[in-house]
Amino acid sequence: MILDINQLAFGYNGHRIISNIDLKVEPGELLAILGPNGVGKTTLLKCINKIHRPSEGSILVEDRDVLKMSPDEIALGIGYVAQRSETSRLIVFDAVLMGRKPHIKWSVAERDLKVVDAALQQLDLAQLSLRYIDELSGGELQKVAIARALVQEPQLLLLDEPTSSLDLRNQINILSVIRKIVDSHRIGAVMTMHDLNSALRYADRYCFLKGGIIHAVCNCTTISADIIEEVYGLPVSIHHIDDNPVIVPEEFPN
Repeated sequence: MILDINQLAFGYNGHRIISNIDLKVEPGELLAILGPNGVGKTTLLKCINKIHRPSEGSILVEDRDVLKMSPDEIALGIGYVAQRSETSRLIVFDAVLMGRKPHIKWSVAERDLKVVDAALQQLDLAQLSLRYIDELSGGELQKVAIARALVQEPQLLLLDEPTSSLDLRNQINILSVIRKIVDSHRIGAVMTMHDLNSALRYADRYCFLKGGIIHAVCNCTTISADIIEEVYGLPVSIHHIDDNPVIVPEEFPN
C-alpha cells in the first residue's frame, strides 16, 4: 500500500472543509480527485503533504505516519506539483536539480546529475535544459514542475490540476507523461482534476467529493450518470468509444 488515509478531517476558524476521508492508493495506481469548485480537492492534497495539518485522522505513506515526519522526510517520500509553478531566473536543469535537495548531503553527486538527466529525458525536456524557466510555455513549465517532483524519487506523487490553463495538445501530453511515470516507476499518484473525460481516460479510480466528504469512489466500470448528476447537479449520459467511457452533458435544467 502506497497511501492509506483514515478518517481525515481539516478545517479552520470553526469551519470544516473536509471530513471522514478514507482513501487508499496502491503501487502503480493513479487516483483522480473530482468534484465542483470549493469541495476541498486542493485542501485534501495539502493535508496529505502536511502543508495543512489535519485536525483528525491519519495518513500513512508506505506505512509511515506523515504527521510524524519532518519536512525533509516528507520530501523524500512525497512529490508535490502545485497548480501554478513560480518562475525565476533559473535554467531548467538547475530548477529540476532543486528537487534533489532532500538527497544532497554535502554537495551534488554524480548520481544526482544522472537522476536529473533521466527525468529531463523522460519528460522530453533535455533540449531545453539550458533555457531559463521564465522563458518557457505553460506546458513546458508544467513538465519542469513534474520533473522536479520526480527527481525526489517519491513513492507518492501529488498533482493539483496539472492540466489547468493548458491547451488540448499539452493536456494530453502531460497526462500521458504522468500515466507513464506511474506505470514505469510503480509509484502511487493522486491528481485533482476538473476534466471528467480526461480523468476517465487516464486514471484508474475516481474519488468524487461533495460537501467536503467522499460521495463515491469508482472506476470506469462502476461510474454512473447518477453519481455525476448527484455531485455536479447536472444530468449527463455516459457513452463508450473503444470501451472508454465518455461523459456527455445533457441540456442544462431550467
